[in-house]
Order: sequence, then structure tokens, then C-alpha cells
Amino acid sequence: MSAQYPVARPRRLRRNPALRRMVAGTRLHPADLILPMFAKEGISEPQPVASMPGVVQHTRDSLRKAAHEAAEAGVGGVILFGIPEVKDARGSAADDPDGVLQVALRDVVAEVGDSMVVMADTCLDEFTDNGHCGLLTPSGDVDNDATLERYASIAVAQAEAGSQMVAPSGMMDGQVAAIRAALDGAGHGDVPILAYSVKYASAFYGPFRDAAECAPQFGDRSTHQQDPAGPLEEALREVRLDLAEGADAVMVKPALAYLDIISRVRAEVDVPVAAYQVSGEYAMIEAAAANGWVDRERMIMESLVAIKRAGADLILTYWATEVARTL
Repeated sequence: MSAQYPVARPRRLRRNPALRRMVAGTRLHPADLILPMFAKEGISEPQPVASMPGVVQHTRDSLRKAAHEAAEAGVGGVILFGIPEVKDARGSAADDPDGVLQVALRDVVAEVGDSMVVMADTCLDEFTDNGHCGLLTPSGDVDNDATLERYASIAVAQAEAGSQMVAPSGMMDGQVAAIRAALDGAGHGDVPILAYSVKYASAFYGPFRDAAECAPQFGDRSTHQQDPAGPLEEALREVRLDLAEGADAVMVKPALAYLDIISRVRAEVDVPVAAYQVSGEYAMIEAAAANGWVDRERMIMESLVAIKRAGADLILTYWATEVARTL
């Protein structure tokens, strides 16, 4: 820099809203946003999620309506989670062609067509009676390789129900390769995979487990999700492995507590990078705003801009429709 104060005055470019908007270095667009939605089997009215004000478990009708509203607002995509009436150790409903998630996928695709990307979470925790992300061994450990077979079957069922992208979130070793092979073998080679490549064993997931009814009945997920204190290289290794196995895009989850990880992943790869602004991030802002402690709208936008500035191309957020309408 050659000029110094008083010649150099950075405040000149911050003098009014038009100037600030013109020189903004980080811009959000509705198409950057992905709305997570929960479809619950066997309910006649949407069920509010107490720990996530404004979020509901949807009926078929309310799901279609919410998807339509998101598409009208310009939201880039939705990701669907299913909550079945009956759960078992295999998560049998997860790949049932008439299961809640496949029905939801068909409904939403019929409602919004190609106006937005309709994708599905590809995991077992919402479907197992124990709340774990995979099949269990007799000792209660998650059986990685047996679980891969279930993920492969689930991904094919989702693709056949119309899912335009699948998003494996279980953090099993080899899950992307297993899903890619299954999709290709079933004639769905054009369905991309958004891999939950960097997913931490985080306390920020608490409210989600209320919404998806998937809290583990015993133990936790620390054997497959990453340690929050783990080395950066572990995160980058997971990303590289998923890309080598055929992932088309990668995700970091959670977002705000891991902006440094998002930034490093963005610098590492040449595919789209997504970040999930998870339930705990959402709930904290909503709770603080309800108490009058923070400016809700400003805090929502500031948090999303931070995630975008860190390098996320796509942001999964429960505020997607609301924010898209304001952009």
C-alpha cells in the first residue's frame, strides 16, 4: 500500500448502503441455499419441533407446500429426512419403495419438478430402532462394511424415487464408493453424490435429533464421526478419500464452529463445497432472539455471510426460504 492516512480513507467505500453493496466481497444468492425438511409418517397435521422454533415435521401435504414455497423463493435445493412409523434394527423402511422418504421424494419432485434440486439424506439413523447410523455387531458396535450394503440399497431406492442427488451422512469408510457402484449398476450413473466428508461428533446436533427422532439409544457416534479436536489433516484426508471414491461435491458439518475447516477444504478441492448450518446453530439464534438479546435478522444474515466467506458454495440452512425471500 502506498497511500496512508489522511489520503487513504477506507471509510469512503462504507459511506452509504449503495457503496457497501457495490463493493461487497461476499454475496449470498438464493440458489446457494438448501432447505432441510423432515417428513413424518402417520401424522395428519405438521408437528412443531420444540427445540427448533419454526421447524416442523411435515405431513405429505405440508411438505409439498413448503417445497413449493422454497422453489418460489428461488432456493437452490431441498434435502429430505424421513421419519417412519415403524423402526427396526436394519432400518428396513429406509429402502422400502413405499417408505416415508421415498414417498416424500416422489411428492416433492412432482411438486417442484426441475425448478430446484431435490435430494435425500442417505443414512440409517432415522430408521433404526437404536438410533445408530448403521447395522450393529452383537457387541453393539457399528459394523462398517455390513452398513455399506444398506447404504447402497438406500441410495438406489432414493434415486428410483426421483432423488436428483444423494447425500450419505453416516461417515462409514468406503460409503461413497459403495453408493457410486450401486447407483451406476442400477442405471443411475447420472445421480451425483454430495458426500458428508467432514462431519464432526458435535454437540450442535442436539435439536436435530428431536426433529428426526434419531438420538442413539446407547453410546454415541464418536467411533465414526470426527473428533472436534482432531487434526486438520484428518478432515482433508476424508475429503480426498471421498473424491477418489466418486463424490461430486463435499460437505463440512457443522458450519460456524468449523469455518477454518471450510476454508481449508475450499482451498484443497475443485468441486463444490457445502456447509451445514446445523440445528444447534439455528436454535441458539432463535432462542436468543426470542429473549430479545440479539437482532434476529441481522444475526441470521451475518452467520450465513461468514459461512459463505469461509468458502462454502452451498449452505444447508433451516432459514433457506426466509433468507431467499430477502435477497
